[in-house]
Amino acid sequence: QVQLVESGGGVVQPGGSLRLSCAASGSIFSIYIMGWYRQAPGKQRELVATITSGGRTNYADSVKGRFTISRDNANNTVYLQMNSLKPEDTAVYYCNAKQGSAFSYRNYWGQGTQVTVSS
Repeated sequence: QVQLVESGGGVVQPGGSLRLSCAASGSIFSIYIMGWYRQAPGKQRELVATITSGGRTNYADSVKGRFTISRDNANNTVYLQMNSLKPEDTAVYYCNAKQGSAFSYRNYWGQGTQVTVSS
């Protein structure tokens, strides 16, 4: 099993910044992609950003240019640097990891961390 623990959420004003962290532990072998998803009240969970074990990144259009996903393989940790935050970014942010291969994998989820952007 893989355990994911998020941290770094909080309350910020519009235009502010936050950095989220996701630490993976347990049977972490063959984790080939990790990412961040978010879910606002009354809305579906949506993909925010992903990063492969090789460092390839992908972003949702709504956060492109403002958010940066990065990784520290030595510490099995993924980060999400969020700049120029908007009220629309308010959501619970979840860390995700895929273990296995592109055709056969297991999904793991963290408990989530709340991000609130409000004036």
